[in-house]
Amino acid sequence: MKFGLFGFLFGMWILILVGGGIVVTILGPISVSGFGEFDLFIGSIIKAVVAIILVVIWILILSKLKNLIFKKEIKS
Repeated sequence: MKFGLFGFLFGMWILILVGGGIVVTILGPISVSGFGEFDLFIGSIIKAVVAIILVVIWILILSKLKNLIFKKEIKS
């Protein structure tokens, strides 16, 4: 049981670090031009949408990991 919980926590921290790296290295430098005074607003919308998509993907991955751990624990 402890290995399953620690595996889940390890996976969660890996996803947090990978997600933070993606946000800082890829999303951070994104800038939009050609919309005049709305450049910052449109750039922020793009960054927010991508960040929300990443959060949803991370939740789905953690849900699958949790299901695998619980299935393994039930069989034991």
